[in-house]
Amino acid sequence: MRLRLLHTLARLALLGGGVAWFVGCLLLVPFGQRLASDIIPTATPTPTVFVLALPRPSPTVAPTPTPLPPLVALLAGHSGGEDPGAVCPDGLREVDITTDVAAHARRILEARGYRVDILAEFDKRLDPIKRDYAPHVFLAIHADSCVYYASGYKVARAANSIIPREEDRLVRCISSSYAAASQLPFHEGSITNDMKHYHGLMKIHPHSPGAIIELGFMGSDRAILVNQSDQLALGIANGIERFLQGSLCP
Repeated sequence: MRLRLLHTLARLALLGGGVAWFVGCLLLVPFGQRLASDIIPTATPTPTVFVLALPRPSPTVAPTPTPLPPLVALLAGHSGGEDPGAVCPDGLREVDITTDVAAHARRILEARGYRVDILAEFDKRLDPIKRDYAPHVFLAIHADSCVYYASGYKVARAANSIIPREEDRLVRCISSSYAAASQLPFHEGSITNDMKHYHGLMKIHPHSPGAIIELGFMGSDRAILVNQSDQLALGIANGIERFLQGSLCP
């Protein structure tokens, strides 16, 4: 009887130890996991970064500069100084004619889109040493003497031109257009060395086409010189424009 009791107690103890072991396993597994998570840190998830795509600025394109219109230089003979040029017995002065015609021609050419300089006889821009004044066309405007035995106009270029073909074309363009506007004859026989060696032609840039015109005689051609200066200016402007547009002006 006593042996049976001891045997029963031993079995109960054995059974109780197994239950305790099983329960301990159930409790220890989560705890071990928690210990492992405390010892080995879990990887921090990489945050998603959203980049705002801004539009790229368009490349800056430098604007193409607008070319300037051609420059025309009109020298009003005997202006800007004390010498008025030829003076007729009744007081008509050459300088009054040349400045009037130059002013009219300037207005016509500017209305057509050209740039125009009006130069005095001995303008500071005309430097015989530098020769850096370079208009696309240079025209010196003069009038002839007060005689009555001759009538007509004349146009000439520099005798020592280094661009003779261009300047011959300029002479033709001005001459033909001026003849049409003024109805004056061409007085070729009175072209002098002074015209061919006119100081203004020796002071502009060597490659600037230049010429000199004698509008008419202040005696025989007085009426048109005084009363139709706008018509004379139109002939000059037309000739210059034809030249700048490339006409051969036959």
